[in-house]
Amino acid sequence: MSNKRTKPFSIKYLPGFTPVALVCFVLLYAPIVTMVVYSFNSGQSVALFEDFSVAWYFAAAENELVQEAALRSLIIAAFASGIATVLATMAALGTTRTKNYPGRTLIYLMINQPLMVPEVVTAVALLIFFASIKVATGYSGLAYLILAHAAFCVPFAYLPIRARMEGMDRALEIAAADLYATPWKTFRRVTLPLVAPGIAAGAMLAFVISLDDVIITEFVKSAGQDTLPTYMLGQLRRAVTPEVNAISSALLAVTVILLTAFFLLSGRNSPVGK
Repeated sequence: MSNKRTKPFSIKYLPGFTPVALVCFVLLYAPIVTMVVYSFNSGQSVALFEDFSVAWYFAAAENELVQEAALRSLIIAAFASGIATVLATMAALGTTRTKNYPGRTLIYLMINQPLMVPEVVTAVALLIFFASIKVATGYSGLAYLILAHAAFCVPFAYLPIRARMEGMDRALEIAAADLYATPWKTFRRVTLPLVAPGIAAGAMLAFVISLDDVIITEFVKSAGQDTLPTYMLGQLRRAVTPEVNAISSALLAVTVILLTAFFLLSGRNSPVGK
């Protein structure tokens, strides 16, 4: 018998892996890099780079329509992510801190349903649902957009929170119960501090998803309720200018910062491992 040890399988050693990976990275990031570069174009052309300038960033910052859309986006994202995070935390508690029961798999499926169904289908369903409420009540404010975004963001917040709870050792929670702590006190003093990084990560991810959403916003919003992404979509239908590139680059920067914070928080080890 030969004692020669074989190398463990690694996909990076397969023939052609490196060039295919490079092509994928170029196709993914070359358009984004091009957009960021052209956001510093001093001219109005989106095809000819004339000179370096940050004038379009100042123009976007001074545009009242951009200011209103950006503020509206932040308000909707803040409230929607807050609602989604609370609901996701409750759902995570109900699916990880209880004994196994019939239908748990179905509950997982229902919570994650927005991730599996095409977003346009969810948008049409929300449009029909909220349209009937608008007709019955006569109210057409931002609450519909906030609730629509919250419903769509729940599974995005649920996944990191549930993962955090499943990775926690329940010894401290059991010890607190043995010391006659009530369920609420155990949650507030033990579970919540341990799961806080997961909750923060879920809230950040939900905030980013809500901030960047276009399809659901486009279907549910009323007149005069443009968010920053839908405002940009409307501008692109008229003419493409470096101002749109500047707004996109700024939105990209915010998204990258929040997603980096999300991965840092979700990647932290639990203070009490299994």
